[in-house]
Parts: sequence; structure tokens; C-alpha cells
Amino acid sequence: MKWTSDTRGKIGGGVLIALLGAGLPALVGAALDPHVGEPYQETRLYFGTDRPGGRGPVGEREFMRFLDREITPAFPEGLTVHDGYGQWRGSDGKTVRETSYEVVLLYPEKEADERNARVERIRRAYEDQYQQDSVGRSDDKVSAEF
Repeated sequence: MKWTSDTRGKIGGGVLIALLGAGLPALVGAALDPHVGEPYQETRLYFGTDRPGGRGPVGEREFMRFLDREITPAFPEGLTVHDGYGQWRGSDGKTVRETSYEVVLLYPEKEADERNARVERIRRAYEDQYQQDSVGRSDDKVSAEF
């Protein structure tokens, strides 16, 4: 079917009217309101992949197995994984560059103490299994709504 500009204009105008009628101004206003949502904690974990002693890096399949075995059971409601490329300075002063993974976890702020124990178990498990010096961590208080 060939669309003419007249047809596209009618469809586009109809969509705009439907969005306005459905409360688009309220949605935009809510997005600008910093108090929308509930108080959540956002934890980001940074997993490096280089291993000492010339051993090959932690591969994607290995990391996904770790995710399935360790992280998902601790945070079954969901998480986000980002591929990354990081760098850090080693104890010898040399810059190490490596493929990495960032895992983003969101959980209600009122559960922060209990969730902290889960996060620390994940960090220790990865450090032990893959001979890592550390797994980086950052925490922020955010508002979230699902």
C-alpha cells in the first residue's frame, strides 16, 4: 500500500490527539517531577575479566554462567547487564585495560541492609572464582517506578 502525505498527516494527527487525550501532559509533568516513584537503591557492580598469570580472560560464556548461578538467584526480580571496557592502575603502577561487565541492580531502599549482604556475597564469589583483585561497586539513592 502506498501512503500519501495526506494519509500520513491524518494518522499522525490522530495519534497526537489520542496521546493528548490519554494524558500526555500529565506524563510529561510526572517525568519532570523528582518525587515520582518510590525510594530505591541502585547498585552497580563492575566485573573485570583479565586474570593473573597469563591465563585467558573470563569469557562471555563464563560470565553468563556466573550471572545465572550467583547473581540472578540473589536478584530474581531483574537486573541489567552492560558490556564495558575499563581500565585501572595496578599495584605496579601500570594501566590495565580490559573487557568488563557492569551489572545494575535496583531494590527498595528499605531492603538495603539485607540486599547489601547479597551484593557482598556476589563480589566475593567472583573475586574467588576468577582470581580478581576486586569487583567495583557504586551505590546511589534513586526514585524508581515499575
